[in-house]
Amino acid sequence: MPRAARPSATALPYRETEYGRLYQRFWLLLARAHTRFVSRGADAPWGGTAAVEAFAARHAGWLDSYAAFMALKDHFGGHPWARWPAQWRDWRPGIEAQLPPTAAAEAARQRFYQFLFFRQWEALRAHATRRGVRLVGDVPIFVALDSADTWRWREVFRLDSAGRTTAVAGVPPDYFSDRGQLWGNALYDWEALERTGYAWWIERLRMAFSLCDLIRIDHFRGFDSYWEIPAGSPDARRGTWRSGPGLRFFEAIARALPEARLIAEDLGYITAGVAQLRRDARLPGMKILQFGYGHDDNNVNLPHFFPPDSVVYTGTHDNDTTRGWLAGLPPEEFAPVAEYFGLETPDSAWPIIRAAFASVSRLAVIPMQDLLDLPSSARLNRPGTTEGNWRWRFTIEDLAKLRAQRLATLRHWQTLFDRTGDPRQRDFSAPPAHPPAAHASPVRPLQSAPAASAV
Repeated sequence: MPRAARPSATALPYRETEYGRLYQRFWLLLARAHTRFVSRGADAPWGGTAAVEAFAARHAGWLDSYAAFMALKDHFGGHPWARWPAQWRDWRPGIEAQLPPTAAAEAARQRFYQFLFFRQWEALRAHATRRGVRLVGDVPIFVALDSADTWRWREVFRLDSAGRTTAVAGVPPDYFSDRGQLWGNALYDWEALERTGYAWWIERLRMAFSLCDLIRIDHFRGFDSYWEIPAGSPDARRGTWRSGPGLRFFEAIARALPEARLIAEDLGYITAGVAQLRRDARLPGMKILQFGYGHDDNNVNLPHFFPPDSVVYTGTHDNDTTRGWLAGLPPEEFAPVAEYFGLETPDSAWPIIRAAFASVSRLAVIPMQDLLDLPSSARLNRPGTTEGNWRWRFTIEDLAKLRAQRLATLRHWQTLFDRTGDPRQRDFSAPPAHPPAAHASPVRPLQSAPAASAV
């Protein structure tokens, strides 16, 4: 490839991510990196090609089928696997060794790309650990219909022999959309999964915990009941509630992964049964301060109703930025918010951030857009829409500004509201470890009552 024609990642926009242009470029860049790496053999960085082979052997349980899926998808022009020729549409043991030469070469590249990712991620995690920072990962409840998971593990999903589904996942109309959200994901065959002891899910979570310290399970309510939408529906309004696996699923997870630290994403309009499942599974749920007023009649997102076994957010990736949310409230809706949080104007997210720190929730999570006090233009996602989402990103300059202007405040609140990791029990009174110094002028003691007096 002539030098002038080589793709450049640095030519992409700095303050936002253009995934379409990035997708066109990074595969070419990674392929070039692979060619250089292989040409150096044992002299390549990080242990050379032998290190890649060792990585591939260690992760063969998922990596071989993933690499074959990606290679075949490229080989067949990006079409979904359900439209591949029957010879390749159905995964079978040993299929990875039968790939056409061009696909086999692409599979080797895909294994190298995963090797790169894991090396970089492990370095990032080690860096965070040295500084006392833990990483929270996110595991979506569903996977894409066109994915290595559905191709390889057909029996886990409700699919026919040709890879078709009669119903797909989503949620009914809610706060974010009057048409609901039509996700289109394949639904699980929960009965088949239970017969295996939920082995596929256990391995999925085991891998997630190899990368992160805590895991947020998305759409927790779907484990109690999920919204089943007929395939081909134009939106999510025409659906039916179906029963999920319930507590049996979480008991299996607890037995297999006893050290697992999970957060239940229990947002939306949920039933008492969903709340009981979360309590029975002994998982902390999520509280969203932006939902404190006007979201539901129970006002469960107001801090004075929070249980300690919860995780508080000012907002999530689906919400407007907190500053943007405040600015967009009509006067009659802003008034109770302002009174509760002590706001004079809607110009800053920081009083809401302070309320999150001051709450009894065991963990407080603040989106970067709120820490940077940004307006609606920095919103990350608008559920139910397909344009302009997931493009905002922060910069090194943003971090420097945050450090200069707010780091001292954040550290002070961390101590002020006992978010330093102190494990002491606090449901009884105890004398202070360092009693206050005596006053310079002693306080006159109360006069004792005469012995015969009634007190």
